[in-house]
Amino acid sequence: MSTSVYELGMDILSLQSTNGRNPGKSVSVPNFLFSCAPDFLVEGLASGVKGMVGLGRHNISLPNQFSTAFGFKKKLALCLTGGDGVIFFGDGPYEMLPGNTDLSQHLTYTSLILNHMTTSGSYFENETSAGYFIGLTAININGKRVKIDKKLLSIDQDGEVGTKISTVDPYTVLQSSIYKAFTKTFIKLLKKVPRVKAVKPFDVCFDAKSFSSTRVGPGEPPVDFVLQNNETVWRIWGANSMVYVNEKTLCLAFIDGGAEPRTSIVIGGYQLENNLLQFDLASKRLGFSGSLLFSQTTCSNINFTSV
Repeated sequence: MSTSVYELGMDILSLQSTNGRNPGKSVSVPNFLFSCAPDFLVEGLASGVKGMVGLGRHNISLPNQFSTAFGFKKKLALCLTGGDGVIFFGDGPYEMLPGNTDLSQHLTYTSLILNHMTTSGSYFENETSAGYFIGLTAININGKRVKIDKKLLSIDQDGEVGTKISTVDPYTVLQSSIYKAFTKTFIKLLKKVPRVKAVKPFDVCFDAKSFSSTRVGPGEPPVDFVLQNNETVWRIWGANSMVYVNEKTLCLAFIDGGAEPRTSIVIGGYQLENNLLQFDLASKRLGFSGSLLFSQTTCSNINFTSV
């Protein structure tokens, strides 16, 4: 048996405010709670990572602490890139260059689902999950339905299976049977494209020169996450479904998560890049923009300098 010691601290946190169009004054949280924890918590994360920020549903997460401190609704918006990204706490607008388009007016919504059982490795008895789960009902590739056992898509009485969003996992992780059906369908649709030697952690890789270049990444079949009523679709284009591991090799950016993971589908950070996501805890819904690359912009172009 091993134990770990976690120290809870309190300090003043200062940060930049904005109205979504212009930078505002510096504001502070006088009794900000944080913890000091062992280095192993950041093992396996990107090089240079010094700590982790809790954005989940727990009472001491950043969204909840900021909501309490400043009196705004429990909302956060996340826009990631391969480099610098941005997080908004509170409501929009979220103005984007060029054109100062307010992304909060161009979101598609689906319900956020509360998992009554935590999926964390360490937890208290009867603790609910801090994760953000959504009701994925199917996956299509270029309009072709991937054959998935429906039981793997709905959270069971033990809080297992289902679909959640994670910024900790760099790539989307699929339960083994889903992964095999997904890759089989994808490979079949690209049967004329030469395969090349796989590069870990990926299993399915292709000759990069065989793909055309488009505004939204490599020209490959789009992946659709079909949500809840089968009418809401989160489309994943080539920039988020495939990754260049070198100049000659382009790999499918999905990972085999094993036969019995706690969660069947974990949508990872790479699939989130250049998509603005709004987690509206007050209304229990997720808003997503779709790929910003269609508008010839990225999450790096959030406007903080309008006058």
